Amino acid sequence: MRVRKVCILGGTGFVGRHIANRLADTSIEKRVLTRHRERNKHLLPIPNLKLTEGDVHDEKTLLRELEGCDAVINLVGVLNESRKAGEGFEDAHVKLVNKILDAARQAGVKRYLHMSSLGAGPDAPSRYQKTKAQGEAAAREAHGGDLAVTIFQPSVIFGPEDSFLNQFALMLRMAPGIFPLPTPGARFKPVYVGDVAEAFVKSLGDRDTFGQTYQLCGPRVYSLKQLVDYTAELIGTDKLVWGLSDGLSRLQARVLQLVPGKPYTYDNYLSSTVDNICTEDGLASLGISPTALEAVAPAYLGGRTPRGRYDEFRKQAHRG
Repeated sequence: MRVRKVCILGGTGFVGRHIANRLADTSIEKRVLTRHRERNKHLLPIPNLKLTEGDVHDEKTLLRELEGCDAVINLVGVLNESRKAGEGFEDAHVKLVNKILDAARQAGVKRYLHMSSLGAGPDAPSRYQKTKAQGEAAAREAHGGDLAVTIFQPSVIFGPEDSFLNQFALMLRMAPGIFPLPTPGARFKPVYVGDVAEAFVKSLGDRDTFGQTYQLCGPRVYSLKQLVDYTAELIGTDKLVWGLSDGLSRLQARVLQLVPGKPYTYDNYLSSTVDNICTEDGLASLGISPTALEAVAPAYLGGRTPRGRYDEFRKQAHRG
């Protein structure tokens, strides 16, 4: 299937920016919808990219953006609910998916790529996972006839500007001396954002991926404590990472969800009670070799240590 024009919803986000850049060397026209065009003008240098301001939850705006497109990539999701319009789990993960699918049918779009989440399921413990499962089910049901659907279920995604390791790095710096870590035994198989972007791009016009669901994971399993200990090592802090019991993890979640910015919520706690590990190797199915965390994280976290900053200065001075 030849794709000439694609609309990337959530294209200004972490994964979306990587997908847009992966498509930079192609002739594919890219449409990215954003609520704040001025904040995202850094995307404009990407060849054949059109950045449009509008509300993704507005049906007329969606239809306008999808007109003339061969494919739509839906990356929209929220990790924590907000009272703002469109930022609740139900709004972002279920209602919006149905709006996009309806607009795609009306606009004659032939291809739909959907970002779900590993651990999504109707019986999952958290509202995040349950609503992700509902959106995924709607996308799967839409497959067939004139619309080809592919679904992706990544584990936690890492890379420069991620909201995972960077968030822990920030919290570690702010901790007074001991960092209390909830659910330290939670298990993850983190996947590199570049590999996730490649999976989307490779699947875009590949008929073999039509109707398929791909679990996306990195090469190694870590406990949450191992990941936070590694982050602490990279940023050069000797603060003690103290793993909390289940009861204290719940208490911390209920307290922190009341803090501005919601650094951790009870729904986050519930999500972490389920291992975030692939049972199938979706990257291998797509011919992608997974990138190790240790090959990437030191470059964007380690550079913030005194030694890392010194090495950067040496490079800038052409001495390293």
